[in-house]
Parts: sequence; C-alpha cells; structure tokens
Amino acid sequence: MSELDKDLVSIQEARDLTVQAYQAWKVWSKASQEQVDRVCAAMAEAAFAASERLARLAHEETGYGVVAHKQLKNEFAARGVWNSIKDTKTVGVIRVDEQKKIYEFAWPMGVIAALTPSTNPTSTVIYKILIAVKARDAIVVAPHPSAAKCCYETAALMARVAEENGAPKGLIACLQTISLPGTQELMSHKNTALILATGGTPMVRAAHSTGKPAYGVGPGNVPVYVDRSADLEKAARYIVASKAFDCSTICATEQAVVADAPIAYRLENLMKQQGAYFVNPEQADLLRKMLFSPEGVMNTATVGKPAEYLAAMAGFSVPRGTRVLVVRLTKTGKEEPLSREKLTTVLGWYEENGWEAGCERCIELIQFGGRGHSLIIHATDQNVIMAFGLEKPVFRIAVNTMGTLGAIGATTGVVPSLTLGAGGVGGSITGDNISVTHLFNVKRLAYETSAPPLAAMIPGEPRVGPTPEEIEAVVRSVVNEILNRR
Repeated sequence: MSELDKDLVSIQEARDLTVQAYQAWKVWSKASQEQVDRVCAAMAEAAFAASERLARLAHEETGYGVVAHKQLKNEFAARGVWNSIKDTKTVGVIRVDEQKKIYEFAWPMGVIAALTPSTNPTSTVIYKILIAVKARDAIVVAPHPSAAKCCYETAALMARVAEENGAPKGLIACLQTISLPGTQELMSHKNTALILATGGTPMVRAAHSTGKPAYGVGPGNVPVYVDRSADLEKAARYIVASKAFDCSTICATEQAVVADAPIAYRLENLMKQQGAYFVNPEQADLLRKMLFSPEGVMNTATVGKPAEYLAAMAGFSVPRGTRVLVVRLTKTGKEEPLSREKLTTVLGWYEENGWEAGCERCIELIQFGGRGHSLIIHATDQNVIMAFGLEKPVFRIAVNTMGTLGAIGATTGVVPSLTLGAGGVGGSITGDNISVTHLFNVKRLAYETSAPPLAAMIPGEPRVGPTPEEIEAVVRSVVNEILNRR
C-alpha cells in the first residue's frame, strides 16, 4: 500500500478540524458569560500549572532559547493575559450609552485560524486560545513545523480542560500534519472567519493574501535609545537582560543600542559588567557571514542561541558568562546586515551626539525592518521622551524598561499580548496589542434621538417610464452601433 501524500493529509485534516470547530462554535456562541469565564479560568490555571513542562517541550523540540524564560512566557500568557481579560464582557449587552440611547452587543467572529511561530510556540498557543474562547470563538492552531509537537500538546491540554468544564468538543484544535497547503486550506476555508498570524513576514503576507480578515505582526527591528539623562546603570542592566531573555526570540527585543555620545563610554563599560562582549572588527565580519546570507536571509541555525554558543559557531572565543555579543556599527540598511532584526543574542551599537541625531538613527533602523512595531527609550528628560513619542513610526514606545517584557505588557500598562500589531505603516490592520476585544464584533441597537428632516419625508415625483427624449437617445445609440459595424 502506497504512503499517503503529506500535503493531502494536511489539507484534509485542516478541512475536518475547521468543520468540527464551526459546529462547536455554533453551540459555544450561545454560551453564557458565566460558562465562558468558567472554562477560560480553568484553562488559564491548567496552562499555568503546566508552564514548566510545556517550556521544556518547546526548548527540546526547537532548540531555541532558555527553559526558565520560556516558562515565564507561558506563565505570562496564562495568568497575565487571563487577568487582563477576565472582567471583559463578551456576552450580550457589553455597553450602554444612555445619553445617545445606544446598546452594544458582543457578537463572536466564528472560527479563528491561529498561526503560531517556532520562537514562542507554547506561550502563543496559550494566549490565542484564551482570547479566542473568551470571545466565544472556536480556534484551530496551525503551528510552525519545527514546533508542531509542543503546540499540539499545549492545545490538547487546553481542549481537554475546556471540555471537562462544559465546552463543546472540537472548539479547540491543532493541526498535527503540518504543510503549507494544509495551512493555506485552514486560512482560506469557508468556515474560517478570521486569521490571527504571529510569525515571520512570509506567514503574515500569506494570511493577508487569503481575502479573509487577518491580524498579523511584522518584523521587530527594535532600537533602544539611551539619552544622556538616563539612569545608565539601570539601562545597562535592562538592555543586556532583555537581549539575553530567551536568547532574543521575542520580536520586541532590542536589536540595536543608539547611545548618546557623552554617555556612550560609560554605558559600554556598564554593559560589559552585565555580560556584554564588544566584538572586534574581525569578529564582527565573522558574525555577518554567519548570521545572514548575501541576500540578507537569516540563518535559522543561529536563532535563539546563547552568546557563547554563537561565538563558537562563528569561530572565536569569548569570556565565560558572556550573555550578549555587541557589534559597533556606523551604517544602516542592506549594506550592513547586522542592522537587521537578529533573533539571537547579537546587538548592534551606534553612537550619536544628541537626541535629535539619535532620533534620526532610530527612524532609519525602524524604516529598514521594523516599521510600526516598537521602540525603547531610557531617559529622564520628559521633553526628550515626548519627542520620541511624537516622531517615531511605531505603535509601542516603552520607557525605562526591558523591551522584551515592556512591549508585551508584562512590565508596562499596555494590554498583555503575544501578537503586536504594526499598524498601517507596518502592513497590519491595527497597531494594538491584540487581545479579546479584537476577536468579537460589536453590534449596536440605536433608538431615535431626533426626528428626521422634513425633506426626507416628502415623496419624490413619480416616474411612469422613460421620456421621449430618453427613448430617442437609445434608438440613436443602437443605430450608430449598427452603422459602425459595416
């Protein structure tokens, strides 16, 4: 017996799971707020309890990052995200405007196709399932092929807990046979209502090309500007820790330091004390050749790797305890590969004199590969902070915090999320941190608040048929057409 074609199996699986999810959604869409919250609370608790086990599975399968950091991300996705949405109304009347006499009702989307990355696989699955089910949607997860097992295990755990607490079977599902045609079938299926895509640029483009509504996030070439007014010890500690966190696999991680010239030397020394190693020009060339192809394509073998491991791969040694490799740069763009997003423990370094020059360098970096995403600033001068807020073409500006955790809402007041919209400038439909409110529609019941204008009530003059002039014009047109054919 011949072996079944993998693409065909994947396509059929996508169809089956989507149909099952749609049938489950028709039941779940009628759930009460109490039922929804009970199911989601149980899932969040189960995911939190399993956070370490799922982190180990993700690390073992992908080879990326640090287990302890992946555990923190799982805990954030389970408890941080749930705490931020647990009181959100998603059933029935959610708002009333007495003055305008408008009642607003939550209306679920349907089946969500959730594309997840290899860099943050289990945490992204936890987060997406929670916000989807809270919105009374069904969800089918399409994992990255290199993280298929850990994503399936995470989704299976949450599906089992959901069903034990009253959710219909099939509401939560995950593809096991992963292929591009299968994922495309999931995204384009007639029962899929919306695509929630977290991952690389090709994935996001594919999601937008289906004709379905889609939320996607672009690349995050995130600069961090350190002003002369900054708390330099805190900035140095945070930048190194953030870049080293899970070996830089979060898209909001700092990619390049832009240091104000008067404080650059001191900041460099403080970062060295935190485990940063500033490479020499020869070592920088080795990193360029290793991290990117001549066409600028990232070497996936370097993603999510510790600094000492990367240095050994490149062919040079660094002191024990090195957490981040820092490369001095002067150019931005295609001629400098290391000015790109680097999903690993390599950090660019620029020195600019004054916040205006620093601002321009940050904009160059953002325009090259991170439009709409995020920026970090360390400063105490409020005028400088506000200038950066006004000028930067990004939708998250985190101040005096770790970029990795600040942009996702773990250390700031922005909405906790693992999918960060890049807005219109970044090719996304929104610049928000995607959460439950993005996964249901709002319908409005509106009472009359003012009488219609009198002119609207006057009937128009009746028309029995075409006028003689209109008939004559049609006849002339037909005659002219016949004559022109001869």
